[in-house]
Amino acid sequence: MFTPEMLESIKKVEATRPERMGMEPRRMTADEKDALLKAYHPDYRADGFAEIKIGPNKGQKAPAELTHLLHSNSRLLHTQVDLNKIDYDVDVLVIGGGGAGASAAIEAHEAGANVMIATKLRIGDANTMMAEGGIQAADKENDSPVQHYLDAFGGGHFAARPELLRRLVMEAPDAIHWLNRLGVMFDKDAEGTMITTHGGGTSRKRMHACKDYSGAEIMRTLRDEVLNRKIPVAEFTCAVELLKDEKGQVAGAVLLNLETDDYLVARAKTVVIATGGAGRLHYQGFPTSNHYGATADGLILGYRAGAPLLYQDTIQYHPTGVAYPAQIFGALVTEKVRSLGAMLVNAEGEAFMHPLETRDVAAASIIRECSDRQKGVDTPLGSGVWLDTPMIELLGGEGTIEKRIPAMQRMYMNYGIDMRKQPILVYPTLHYQNGGLEIGGDGFTKAIPNLLVAGEAVGGIHGRNRLMGNSLLDIIVFGRNAGKAAAARAKETTLGTANLDHVKAYAKELDAAGVASDDVSPLLLPKYARHER
Repeated sequence: MFTPEMLESIKKVEATRPERMGMEPRRMTADEKDALLKAYHPDYRADGFAEIKIGPNKGQKAPAELTHLLHSNSRLLHTQVDLNKIDYDVDVLVIGGGGAGASAAIEAHEAGANVMIATKLRIGDANTMMAEGGIQAADKENDSPVQHYLDAFGGGHFAARPELLRRLVMEAPDAIHWLNRLGVMFDKDAEGTMITTHGGGTSRKRMHACKDYSGAEIMRTLRDEVLNRKIPVAEFTCAVELLKDEKGQVAGAVLLNLETDDYLVARAKTVVIATGGAGRLHYQGFPTSNHYGATADGLILGYRAGAPLLYQDTIQYHPTGVAYPAQIFGALVTEKVRSLGAMLVNAEGEAFMHPLETRDVAAASIIRECSDRQKGVDTPLGSGVWLDTPMIELLGGEGTIEKRIPAMQRMYMNYGIDMRKQPILVYPTLHYQNGGLEIGGDGFTKAIPNLLVAGEAVGGIHGRNRLMGNSLLDIIVFGRNAGKAAAARAKETTLGTANLDHVKAYAKELDAAGVASDDVSPLLLPKYARHER
């Protein structure tokens, strides 16, 4: 499966392995990390960003691909939709069927609200399903939410909104308890105690996992709970615009049925945006670990309605995406592989960084090896570095890979690569949207009454970089809280007449700024088809 050049490099990896088995590369100083990030991390590439010309974040920068969508036209600008014809009339409308959306719907239903989910693919088709490594919570005797907070705050470059991060870490143990009660099959020892491991940037072992399909197991359980409660789910139905009333309150959304191309009107007293990430926009041409529908829809909907963005210029590139073989290019190689003992090494077999640095530092380090240092391994699609997976079996004993990361082993075996005996090639992949819509600690946007946001569409929870395991945590914590808050607010809300006046106002603002576009947004689905003459 490997080229002759790759096989030659593997020999160097094997030759240096005995020496590396007894060493631990030193951690970088804060100044070294800052210099590395500024030199190599994609967030610092000026040509990858563009200025936002209108709206609450006017004058700020965002990834060029996202800015293009913010500057595009509404799908409804020249389309007549009868807003008096109500297709769905609910207390709480949840837009998005991933972990955050499902958690919100479950808790809103538990609170007695009439709730529905609208999701553009199937329920569970989300980044949640694709998460592998685990979910953090400080629930062991040698740990505490305070320590969790310090790890996450530092890992996020001290930029996280304190009220959001505090809620994340304080409610983490209860989130694990809630999931366990619902039936999530966490890894446990013979006595029934949950097994926890380290992640990059963590000072304690607080990563709870379900082997290496943690997100799939969590999503399975949440999906079953939604269906068992008979919460209505409109699948293949995406939101294309929010509705507001004359008081400025969110009043529901206009939905598009992707199977019939019909527009539908959902009237709702409160709305939860839980649309996930933006990986399928392929910022700066990077591959992505994200699911097919991750096209930043919620950011476009919220921004056009007047909700500001926060940290929209910060993206997480997971350091270990598949660099080879081509069939799984960009797929996630969970950080858990490194927490189990695999070491990142270059083409010469040299360990060039501590294996558990934070994700942004690790990604920048790999990019440096493959660019300026020219110590990357050439592949048909570019270059990468080795993740020395045989070290896992040498350190943890034979069978560790099959026991702890079986999905990863199966994925590579499909292409003739036995990661127990051969290292694997990795390179950063577009993984997580650090920035998103700005919310307060209660989950509501500050600019639009009765509009809440949960999950990856939120900005500020993690600051400018997220630690492993805190995304599966935030979808549960903020999803649950959004559902509870939405249900409570719906009881005291009286809606006026729904309108799309903000869509017309946004179009006028684009025109006044001299921004012209033939494209529409939200994108809804990525465009991969080639139209060759």
